[in-house]
Amino acid sequence: MAREVISTGNILAAKAAVDCGCRFFGGYPITPSSEVAHECSVLMPRVGGKFIQMEDEIGGISVALGASMSGVKSMTATSGPGISLKSEQIGLAFIAEIPLVIVNVMRGGPSTGLPTRVSQADIGQAKYPTHGDYASISLCPGSLEEAYTETVRAFNLAEKYMTPVFLLLDETLGHMQGKAVLPDLEELEIVKREEFTGDPKDYKPYDVPMDKPAVLNPFFKGYKYHVTGLHHGPTGFPTEDAEQCEFNIERLMGKINNNADDIVKYEEYKLDDAEVCIIAYGSISRGAKEAVEKLREDGIKAGLFRPITLWPSPKEKIKEIGEKFEKIFVTELNMGQYIEEIERITKRDDFKTLHKANGRPIAPSEMVAKVKEMF
Repeated sequence: MAREVISTGNILAAKAAVDCGCRFFGGYPITPSSEVAHECSVLMPRVGGKFIQMEDEIGGISVALGASMSGVKSMTATSGPGISLKSEQIGLAFIAEIPLVIVNVMRGGPSTGLPTRVSQADIGQAKYPTHGDYASISLCPGSLEEAYTETVRAFNLAEKYMTPVFLLLDETLGHMQGKAVLPDLEELEIVKREEFTGDPKDYKPYDVPMDKPAVLNPFFKGYKYHVTGLHHGPTGFPTEDAEQCEFNIERLMGKINNNADDIVKYEEYKLDDAEVCIIAYGSISRGAKEAVEKLREDGIKAGLFRPITLWPSPKEKIKEIGEKFEKIFVTELNMGQYIEEIERITKRDDFKTLHKANGRPIAPSEMVAKVKEMF
């Protein structure tokens, strides 16, 4: 049975984490994400979990990774400047294959930028949050309900693919307060990481086939292996073997990109009979839906395509949209970060756009005016 609550996106992300089994939060306060940490500090002790505020963002992700290595579902939360500080440890999570949910409540940048204003300027950062070759999973909710359900999905993907997963909220969605209809706890799909149950002497966590994640058993259960940020062989010990290193990177990328059908999620809104397609994501997709309705009232059949999984991108669907619609309108709260992916996939650069990077949201009326210029 569905549950109705009055809440904010930040608090719902924390609630969802606890509901799907997260039992550790490590982080450091930063606007506009601090409520995620605060709510975790209240909820975690009630269910036997642990909350710790560290001395900085680096410490925050380090303890979360340590908790995850012990088998506990773990989360950290921050904003763009915090992701910059966490970058080195994010790289460790990718190469060592440590599952972790990283909430980024986006604000204006670069540097300290606009701490209290809305932005979607960390989209590119979410794809490549650290150096090296890897593939990132980044989810971008567009409603209060999705702040909850996409948090659950983030944990499921992290555990299934043994990787850090980014949950991209923004200041508007994080601080928006309203009614949300949540699934009942019994309805939640909960994924737990795979464990090796054979003879400990046969345990080789990284000896897995292409496109599959490592099988990292929790610490302290008698299964020995090495954890390192260096390239490693089957038991985790460092190697410089050229063939092994090439395989490692191909598998890290393949386990995400070649399983995109399982990871990618999107919404189509009134596209069946549309003559113009609006592409928007996150909090401004709410305004885009209102713009669709207003345009239809004015005789223009508009529809919306909303990517929910930004990375890996829903490239097959984007390609299909590029072939189907002559008129495409793309709007983002940045200077055009995701449109680069859309242009790459569709091999087009003739889109009408509306980008804003001053910390203010984009009103539906602004979208309507721009779309009308296309006719």
